[in-house]
Amino acid sequence: MSAEVRNTLKDGRLTIFLSGRIDTNNAEATEAAIKAAIPETGVNEIVIDAEELKYISSAGLRILMRIKKSCCSLEEIQNVSQEVYNIFELTGFIEIFNVTKQLRRIDVTGCEVIGKGFYGTVYRIDEETIVKVYQSPESLSMIKNEKALAKAALVAGVPTAISYDIVRVGDSYGSVFELLRAKTFNDLLIGNTSAPEGIIKQYAEFLKLVNSREVPPGRLPSSKQRFLEYLDYISPLLDDEDFRRLRELIEAVPEQNNVVHGDAQMKNIMQDENGPMLIDMDTLTAGHPIFDIQSVYVTYRAFGEDYPQNSLDFLGVPDEIVIQVWERFPYYYFGTDDETVISVLRDRIALMGCVRFLFLIKRSAGAEDELYRKRVSRTQGRIKELLGRVDRLTFDI
Repeated sequence: MSAEVRNTLKDGRLTIFLSGRIDTNNAEATEAAIKAAIPETGVNEIVIDAEELKYISSAGLRILMRIKKSCCSLEEIQNVSQEVYNIFELTGFIEIFNVTKQLRRIDVTGCEVIGKGFYGTVYRIDEETIVKVYQSPESLSMIKNEKALAKAALVAGVPTAISYDIVRVGDSYGSVFELLRAKTFNDLLIGNTSAPEGIIKQYAEFLKLVNSREVPPGRLPSSKQRFLEYLDYISPLLDDEDFRRLRELIEAVPEQNNVVHGDAQMKNIMQDENGPMLIDMDTLTAGHPIFDIQSVYVTYRAFGEDYPQNSLDFLGVPDEIVIQVWERFPYYYFGTDDETVISVLRDRIALMGCVRFLFLIKRSAGAEDELYRKRVSRTQGRIKELLGRVDRLTFDI
């Protein structure tokens, strides 16, 4: 009888799960079961998942070698227990395959949610540790990509937290960060609603610092291209002329290598004894800062405009304080009190914010949702209004 063999195939990646023991008694049957699990077509990559594999003998190792020779796309064996890893290490298999050890499991039930990003949710595990849990069960590649993006930002001079561990959380994966006695800027705002100006100033100045940093060309995805993708996605919600003008304005923004977080709300900035730092880096791109500070409009104006309770539900802050963030932020970011200049720049920020806001709500809501319809209608009208005043998206006046 073979060891238990099951498989999943998604986007050309075949994952073969092995359970139990593989030894001389069942090696031949296990090899046949593995080969039967490999389709003749549609497979670009094969991964062995050994999380439930308890033991493998030399006979089992030989069948893996034969499978590799017949299927050159088999390169990775993942979720290996320490006992099985020791066997691979002693026999030199870690030189032949990309072998990764089994991940520790954690439970986030009851943990405080301190942020939500494009692909996952950030929880505080304890006073010193947070974990970002990804929504997709197949998110290891996304975690590795986010770590690479965070390192690129750190090398560019952006203070950011780097994950030191990858864990299993239920059926998904998470990145663990050590943030000793850290609080988000949103926490700081909650504690200073009677005098929020200082937090708003700190927020604007830190984001300006982030946007001033540059990465080598091609190191990060293009912010402009991402917003063009957003625009294509929301095109059914726009009339042809508004769509054309928005595309024209976005395409006219020069490609730049400035760091752009992409979701630069206060929940994604943490403060510890060393100062502020960015977290939740999966939306990191490079481009003009307009593609970053649109987040201020989205978070602190658009989401609460037709549903003021959103400010308390999502941010824990009264709506009047949230609106104050949107209104006061540009003065500190641009370092001017000139109302004419601020008005022009605020329009440009809001226009880009409208594009991303429509993208976010279209992705997460349905046409039968009354709040969704109200938000779409208001944003459509605002885009028309702003297009009547906005002639460029850069910061030159």
